[in-house]
Amino acid sequence: MTSEFLAKTELFQGISPEEITSILPCLNTRKVRYQKNDVIFFAGSSIHEVGLVLSGSVNIIVDFYWGNSHIFGHFEEGELFAENYAAIPNMELPVSVLAAEDCEILFMDMQKMIHTCQKTCSPHQRLSQNLLMISARKNIHLSSRMMHTASKSIRGRLLSYLSEQAKLHGSNKFRIPFNRQQLADYLAVDRSAMSNELSKMQKEGLIQFHKNEFHLVK
Repeated sequence: MTSEFLAKTELFQGISPEEITSILPCLNTRKVRYQKNDVIFFAGSSIHEVGLVLSGSVNIIVDFYWGNSHIFGHFEEGELFAENYAAIPNMELPVSVLAAEDCEILFMDMQKMIHTCQKTCSPHQRLSQNLLMISARKNIHLSSRMMHTASKSIRGRLLSYLSEQAKLHGSNKFRIPFNRQQLADYLAVDRSAMSNELSKMQKEGLIQFHKNEFHLVK
């Protein structure tokens, strides 16, 4: 982990590498490496730390009473997770966080992030502002997912999600962060039925795809 890398993340945006080095000790940071499918946070536990993905990626998993589960969220290198639950003392996690692949996580004490140090330094204040912006953006993202799953049809959900991805990438050609099973879980649909629908959409000339690379055709 380098301060130069952290300076490029949304959490430390506007803070110089030198300033980052100076405030990291205030946040009680620690780094942990995980292998694919390792559990980072268990559902039902209460946490006081947030995680920032230094390498690899993580999945947010919702487990149901009957044993099945689906992916609720996905975070990649440079992204922050679990901040909303770490901000509320004794709040139990309703989801689990698993390593989607081999990864390294930087953990930071949430209370140390919210409450600035005694020096009330400007980098720490900027960090708190960035944290608020990240939380607001994620709430908007959650609303988007609700929009994607609002349609009763699989095609409707796919069209909604792929349209948003095209807008986010600023192009009709893009790569999504999910494999087929993960995408089906994210959209809350059956994988086989979704794959069949994707094939139909390709035959109809609506899309072209290879694995997780998509091209939307007008």
